[in-house]
Amino acid sequence: MNFKFSNLLGAPYRGGNVLIVGDSLLLSPVGNRISATDLVKSESFTLPSQNSKNITKIAVSPNGAFLLSIDEDGRSLLINLPRRVVLHHFTFKGPVSAVKFSPNGSFFATGVGKLLQIWQTPGFKMEFTPFQLFKTYGGCHDTITALDWSPDSHWIIVGCKDLTARVYSIQNLVGYHPITLTGHRNTPIGVYFSSEKVGKDKDKVTGAYTISKDGAIFSWKFRLSELSTLTKDVSLVGTEAVADPSRQTRPLQAVANKPVRSLHGGNKLEGVVEDEDDDFTVLLDPVQPSEGITGADSNLVSHPTILSSSGPSPAKSVTKKKHKTEPENTEAMIKDSQVGGQKIRNDGDLSSAKNWEPKGGESQNEASLQDFQNNAQNGTNREEHEDGDGKQEDRRSIAAFEGELIQTGGKRKRSKQTEESHGYEDKMEPDDETMLQTTGVVGAKAATNYTIRPDAGKWELVKKHFFMQNAKLTACDYHKSLSIVVAGFSTGIFGLYQMPDFSCIHLLSISRTSITTTTFNDFGNWLVFGCAKLGQLLVWEWQSETYILKQQGHYFDVNCVAYSPDSQLIATGADDNKLKVWNSASGFCFVTFSEHTNAVTAVLFLPGNHAVLSASLDGTVRAWDLMRYRNFRTFTTPSPTQFVSLAADQSGEVICAGTLDSFQIYVWAMKTGRLLEVLSGHEGPVHGLVFSPTHEMLASSSWDKTVRLWDVFEGKGGVETFTHTHDVLTVSYRPDGKQLASTTLEGHIHFWDPFEGQLMGTIEGRRDIAGGRLMSDRRTAANSSSGKCFTTICYSADGGYLIAGGTSKYICMYDVIEQVLLRRFQISHNYSFDGVLDFLNSKRMTDAGPIDLIADEDSDKEIGIDRQARRVAGYELPGTLSNAGRPVVRTKCLQISPTGRSWAAATTEGLLIYSVDDALLFDPSDLDIDVTPETVVRALEDNQHIRALVLALRLNEPTIIRKCVEAVHPSDISLVARNIPIKYLGTFIGALAEYLDNSAHLEFLLLWCQALCVAHGKTIQSRNKDYLPALRSLLKGLTRLHEELGSACSTNQYLLQYLCSAP
Repeated sequence: MNFKFSNLLGAPYRGGNVLIVGDSLLLSPVGNRISATDLVKSESFTLPSQNSKNITKIAVSPNGAFLLSIDEDGRSLLINLPRRVVLHHFTFKGPVSAVKFSPNGSFFATGVGKLLQIWQTPGFKMEFTPFQLFKTYGGCHDTITALDWSPDSHWIIVGCKDLTARVYSIQNLVGYHPITLTGHRNTPIGVYFSSEKVGKDKDKVTGAYTISKDGAIFSWKFRLSELSTLTKDVSLVGTEAVADPSRQTRPLQAVANKPVRSLHGGNKLEGVVEDEDDDFTVLLDPVQPSEGITGADSNLVSHPTILSSSGPSPAKSVTKKKHKTEPENTEAMIKDSQVGGQKIRNDGDLSSAKNWEPKGGESQNEASLQDFQNNAQNGTNREEHEDGDGKQEDRRSIAAFEGELIQTGGKRKRSKQTEESHGYEDKMEPDDETMLQTTGVVGAKAATNYTIRPDAGKWELVKKHFFMQNAKLTACDYHKSLSIVVAGFSTGIFGLYQMPDFSCIHLLSISRTSITTTTFNDFGNWLVFGCAKLGQLLVWEWQSETYILKQQGHYFDVNCVAYSPDSQLIATGADDNKLKVWNSASGFCFVTFSEHTNAVTAVLFLPGNHAVLSASLDGTVRAWDLMRYRNFRTFTTPSPTQFVSLAADQSGEVICAGTLDSFQIYVWAMKTGRLLEVLSGHEGPVHGLVFSPTHEMLASSSWDKTVRLWDVFEGKGGVETFTHTHDVLTVSYRPDGKQLASTTLEGHIHFWDPFEGQLMGTIEGRRDIAGGRLMSDRRTAANSSSGKCFTTICYSADGGYLIAGGTSKYICMYDVIEQVLLRRFQISHNYSFDGVLDFLNSKRMTDAGPIDLIADEDSDKEIGIDRQARRVAGYELPGTLSNAGRPVVRTKCLQISPTGRSWAAATTEGLLIYSVDDALLFDPSDLDIDVTPETVVRALEDNQHIRALVLALRLNEPTIIRKCVEAVHPSDISLVARNIPIKYLGTFIGALAEYLDNSAHLEFLLLWCQALCVAHGKTIQSRNKDYLPALRSLLKGLTRLHEELGSACSTNQYLLQYLCSAP
C-alpha cells in the first residue's frame, strides 16, 4: 500500500525544448513533468516534481546542479537535479518565451514578453526571496523568441518578433546603446554568438549568427573600428561587473609618454600611468602574444586603456605631440610602493592591500618600460584633427577593446570636488580579502577580467545564406566549438551545416511532421530531435550516422494496459491505432505494432510471456509474436463489429472478446483461429470480460445492469446472472477465484460470491472518487453527477486490496476485507487538463463562457514550441467540442503487476507507474521485545546464523536480512535453508528476489534459490497462491539476469572460443 510515483511512460516528449546534461542525461518535458533518460545506462525516469501547467521551457545550469522548469503561465520551479528535490517556486510576470543560464552560472536570462530580464541564480539554502532580479532591458518592440550568452557572460544577444536581433550588456557601461541587427524578413528563432579561442580557457566574440523562420541565416562579423570608445572602469559586485558612472574616458595620446608605475613583477606588464594634472589612470592589458594572439594582432595586446575618475577637462585640448623616448629599463618597478599605508612586495602580492589609489604627488620611478613605449607608439601613431569649432576627433587604440583590465581592491578614494560634481558619495567598502579574491588579485600574479564592447566596432552583415527548403524552419541550434548549425523544418527534414562556409554535411528526413526542437550535446557529436505531434524523441550521432535513442509514444489517449506474467513487460493500446510494448525496468518502448486500423481497446498477455493479444474497434483481435515481432494470428467475425473487451483462459487456448454494438461475446480457438461459439444474452455493450483464475468460468459485465457467468468449455452458455440497479461498467476476479467485484454507474463496488451467487458486500465510493469540475459543467463539483463512478478496477496479487479509477483525477485504494478506503492517489496536478480544479476561476469567465474554451484563431502560438501538443481523438468532429478538445483528466485502465510491487494506470497524461517505496516501509511480521537489530548482530557474532536469520525475518528489514544472508558460508546454505520456518518462507523469498536485483553475488544467490527449492519444494507447490507474488519477483530477477548474461555471452562467443583455445 505504500506506493509512490516512479515513472511516466507512453509519451517521451510532447513539446518545449530538450536538453542534454553531462553528455548522458536527456531531459524532455512531458505535460507538467520532466522525463529524464540516461543515454549511457539506457534507463528512463521521471522527476517527481510537477508544474502547475504544461512545461514550455527548461534550462540547466552549466554545472548541472540546477534545473529551471517554466510552464505556460510563467510559473517556475527551481529543482536540485542530482537529488530531484524542488528548491524554490517562483512566478514570472507573464509567459516566458526563452530562458538560458549564463556560462559562469551566476545569472540566467529570461524573455518575458518584450522584456529581457537578468536574474541572479539562487543557491541551495532556503531564502525568503531566492530569485533576485538583476537587470531588466527594454527596446524590443515584440515578443522575444531566442537569446544567447557570450562566452564571458558579459553580453547577451536576443532575437524578437520585430524581425531584429539586439546585443545587450549586463554591465552599466556609460554611453552604451544596444546594437540592433536588422535585415530579416521573418521572425528570428535562433541567435548565437560566434567566437574563437584566444587562450587556453578564453573565447573572444567575433560575430554572430541569426536564423529566421523563412530559412535564412545571416552571418554577422564584428570588426573593431579605428576610432574606438575607451571602456569605462567598472566595480565588481559579487562576481559580476557593475559600471561606475563617475569614471570617464580620456584620449590615450594625452598620456602616451607618462612614466609607468609597475604593480607586479614578472614578464607580464601591468602598470598604472598617472597624470599630474588630471586624475585618471591607464590600465595595461596583460595578455601576451603567446596566449593565442600572433602575427599582426600581437601589437594589440598591451595597449593601455584610459580610465578617468574626474572627467575630461573642457579647458584642455589635445594636440599631436612628439613622443619622448625614455631610457630602456624593462626591470623598472617600485619595490616599496605606498598603498593605503601598507607595502606591496615585489612579488606582486596584493593580499594586504587596502583602499589602493595612485597618488600624483608620490615618486613615479622615472624609468619607463620600453615595451610600453613600443606598444603605445603603435597604438598612438595616428592623426588627431581639430575642426573649426575646436572639437577634437581622435583615433584611439584598437587594443582598448581587445582587453580591458578591470581591477578593484576596495574603496576608491575621490576628491570632494569630484563627489560633489557627480552628486553622490561612494560608500562601498567591501571586505578586503573577499574583494581581492573576487577580482583575483590574491597571489603572486593578479588575475584580471576582460570585456569587449560591441559598440567599439562595426557589425557587418558578411553573408546571407538560405537553406532552400520549401518549408518553414521550426528549430535550430549552433555548436560554438565546432561551428556547426543544425536546422529542422516543418516537413520533418533536418540539415547539418558547417559554418561559416555553409557547407551541407547532412540533409535527412526523420519524421512526417514538424521538428519542434533540436539541440547538440556538449561534445557536439550527438543531435537531439523532438517532434511534438508524434511524441517522438531521437538522439542521432551524425558522425557515424547511427541512432543512440529512438522513442515514440502514443500521441492520443492510452486506453488499455497489461503486465506480462513475469512483470518485465508492459503492453499498451491507444487511440492512435498502435500497440506498444515497454520494458518496465528501463521504461523504453522496444516494439510497436501498427496493423490495427482503429483504436486499440484491450490488450492481454498469454501465458509463456511470448505473445500478446489486442482487440480493436476495427473488428479484429490480433495475436503478436514477441520473439519475431509479427502478427501471427488474426481473429475476425462473420459480420463487422467493434471489440471493447478481451479475455483468455489460463492455458491460452481459448480467446473471448466482447463487442460494443452487437452485444455478443465471440469465442475462438488460439491454435486454429476458428470461431468456436457466439455467446448471446446481453442487451448492452459488453465492457467487462474476465476468466476465473481457478475455474473454467467466464464472467462478463454489460450496460444492461447484469453480470453473467458463462461455462465456455461445457457449452452450457449462461450459468448465473447477477442483477444490479444501475449499468455495470467493469468486472474483475480475485486471484483466488473466490470473489467477484463489479462497478456500477452510481459509483458503487459490489462483491459477489461466484459459487453461491450472493452479494458479499458493497462499497459506496461515490464520494471517494468525486472531484474536479469541467469547464463546461453548469454545476459545481460537489453537485455534479458526472465522473462519480469507477470504470476500471483491479485486485492486488494477494487479493488483499483493490484499486479503482474512472473519469476523475483520483484513484482509490480499498481494503477488500474491511471494505474501507485506504488511500487516494491524485494522478495529476496539471491545470492544463479539464477536471483538475474543484473550483473554477471566476476571472476566466466571460459573457461568452470560459475564456479557455473560446477559440483564438489569430493566436501565433505554435504547437510543440510555445505550447505542448495534446490532442483528443475525434475532437474535430461535429458535436465533440464541448470543451474545445481540451483533454479531460481520467483513468481508463488499471493493472497491478503479478509481483505486487508496482501498478500501472492508463491516464490522460500517459502511462503512470507507481512502485513500492522501500525507503519508508517497515512491516515487521512478528515483532517482539527481544526482536531488535542489536539482537541480530549479537547472534551473528556468536555464529548463530539460523537464529539471526529468523530474527531478521521477524523484523522484516531488508538490509538486516541481506546481512544475515551474506554471513552464511556457502557450505552451510542448505542447512540454514532447511531450518527456515514455513510462516517466514514467503518473506524470505521476497527479500531474496529484491537482493537479486542489485547484487553481484550471482552464484551465491543461486545456491540459496536451489537450497530453498530442495528443502521447501513441496510446500511451495502446495501453497503457490500464497507465495505467488514473491515467486514472480524472484522469477523476474532470474530471467533478467539470464537475458543479460546470455546477451553478453553471445556477443563474446568467438572471443571466448579464441581465449579458450589459446595455449
